[in-house]
Amino acid sequence: MTQGPIRLDVAVGYATPRAGIPAATSFRRWVSAALQGRIREADLAIRVVGEDEGRALNRHYRGKDYATNVLSFPADMAEGVVLPLMGDILLCAPVIAREAAEQGKSTTHHYAHLTVHGVLHLLGMDHEDQREAECMEQLERDILAELGIEDPYRIQD
Repeated sequence: MTQGPIRLDVAVGYATPRAGIPAATSFRRWVSAALQGRIREADLAIRVVGEDEGRALNRHYRGKDYATNVLSFPADMAEGVVLPLMGDILLCAPVIAREAAEQGKSTTHHYAHLTVHGVLHLLGMDHEDQREAECMEQLERDILAELGIEDPYRIQD
């Protein structure tokens, strides 16, 4: 694990109306929390999109014809090239707002969770099997707890 401050460059773009969507400073704080102790230097981009763009990208890259909450695109570097570029995270605003309402949680906390989730994917983590899913979910819980955000996997009453 690395210690000390992270040199972090997070570009945040909004391709949908910003009402109800966190500010870029919030996204940067969540990214930093997810990377703390794991990496020293990182460049990545976050793009918040509407349903049409989210659906088109999910269809194109994953073959699934619906908008999903988060997509992660790790940087594809040529062999031997070492840069702090991690990749891109796409967050679909309408899906996130709908899920937060359905799950009875704060929209801001749901954005935080999905940002952390996306960053962990950029670090190479996945949830393709039960063991990987449990490890990734626990790491998400730990990072979010450090941010004062309750367990995103807890069933709401």
